[in-house]
Amino acid sequence: MLHLRKTLLAAACLMAVSSAAHSDTFAGFKVGGDYWHSDASGYFADDSGAKVNSDLDADAQGSLWFAVEHMLPFVPNLKIRENRVSATSSLDNADFNFNGHGFSGKVGIDNKLNNTDFVLYYELLDSDLAELDVGGAYKMMNGSLRVSDAGYPEQIDIDSGIAMGYASGQVGVPGMGLYAFAELLHGVSESNVHDYSVGLGWVFDGLVVDTKVRVGYRDMSFDVSRFSGMTQDTQLSGVFAGVELDF
Repeated sequence: MLHLRKTLLAAACLMAVSSAAHSDTFAGFKVGGDYWHSDASGYFADDSGAKVNSDLDADAQGSLWFAVEHMLPFVPNLKIRENRVSATSSLDNADFNFNGHGFSGKVGIDNKLNNTDFVLYYELLDSDLAELDVGGAYKMMNGSLRVSDAGYPEQIDIDSGIAMGYASGQVGVPGMGLYAFAELLHGVSESNVHDYSVGLGWVFDGLVVDTKVRVGYRDMSFDVSRFSGMTQDTQLSGVFAGVELDF
């Protein structure tokens, strides 16, 4: 929640700066949020390196973001997105060691993959017909993997970062407000990590604020080895819906 409050506070401050700079001529500001209904699957490695299939159930996921775009040459635009991602599981006949502790019988698993994307990008195309943004990102993880039984929990924090490539595109139908979009983050320092979304949206033009309503499909893969001292492969995917406000 602390990360979420910091994100919202920063968004409010940047909104004020954007308005003062006359967003229609120099800078633009975007803020939005998505609700993501995902399925989950995957495993993690125990102390011996053996796979523990976790048979995950995904919770409702969510994202909040803001972006600032400007006309300064050679200076990239900025987007920050806070992602709340988690999945849980219960194993009835466990028999493994995790973080130095032996687990057997009924075991609960809580896998939190909360993260913040810091994106710097350039607008290569920007028109009603087509948009294309390309840049780089840093996905800062702020999660944990917690395994617990009736008497003893063990937890490993997932708090390292991942350098990623970034691309976002949009193709619109002039005069209709309808557009198709895609956004991709792909790991560079961890090549088996990705986070992409595709979908359709509608733009409702306003005098001060343009409103975008969007639906689509999002897929996130967190497949890492000895990352923050642990190994796991977690896949989350499903449909989402969201709203974006463009100032």
